[in-house]
Amino acid sequence: DTAPPESPELRPIFNGQDLTGWDGDPRLWSVKDGAIRGETTPDNPSKGNTFIIWQDGDTKDFELRLSFRCNATNNSGIQYRSKHITDGKVRNDWVVRGYQHEIRNEVKFPNSAGFIYDEGGKRGRICLVGEKATWESDGKKVLGTLIDADEFRELFNLDDWNDVVIIAKGNHIRHYMNGRLILDFTDNNPELALSDGVLALQLHGGKPMWVEFKDIRFREL
Repeated sequence: DTAPPESPELRPIFNGQDLTGWDGDPRLWSVKDGAIRGETTPDNPSKGNTFIIWQDGDTKDFELRLSFRCNATNNSGIQYRSKHITDGKVRNDWVVRGYQHEIRNEVKFPNSAGFIYDEGGKRGRICLVGEKATWESDGKKVLGTLIDADEFRELFNLDDWNDVVIIAKGNHIRHYMNGRLILDFTDNNPELALSDGVLALQLHGGKPMWVEFKDIRFREL
C-alpha cells in the first residue's frame, strides 16, 4: 500500500529559517541548512528526554509529512496526540507524553524507525513496524503483516533522509515510510487510546546524538 498523493491543503508548519511557532530548549535546538536540528553533546547534555513543541495547532484528526535523518548513537521521535507535562517530577520544561512515531538510524527489526511507542506511558511499543494491529480492552491483537525485515532494509535510507507520512483519523493510525505503508493501528482501548494533543519532536536523553527534521507539512482532516 502506498501513501496517498499530497493534498494541496498541506501547509508548512516550519519556515525553514528559524524556530518561530516551536518551543524547545534553546541550548539544544537550532535551524541548520533548512532543517530543525536537535543535538546533545558531552558538554551540553539534556536532562532526560526533551522535546520541541509545535505551538500553532493540535493533532486530533490530521495528516503530517516530513523528512528526517539522525545518527545511530541514540533515538528520536515524533510525538502526536500528546500532552505537555509541566507538573510533578519532570526533568526539564519540555516533557511530552503520548503516541510517538519512533525515529532511528537502524534497520534491524524490531529496533527500526516507524513503530508507535507509548512515550511516558505503560504500553511500551504499542505497534511494531510491519504490523496491522488493534489494541482492545484485553490487549493487543496482530491481524496481519505489511512489510518484512528484508523489505524494510531495502526501503530505509541509512545515514540519509527518510520521508514520513502519519495519518490519524479517529482511533485509526497509519505510518508510511518513503511512500510505503509500514504500520496500520487501531486503538480500541477505552482507557488508553489518545484522540488529541500536541505535536512535538524528541531529543533523547543519554548518549550524545543529533537529529534533523525538514519539509514539515500538516493538515487537519
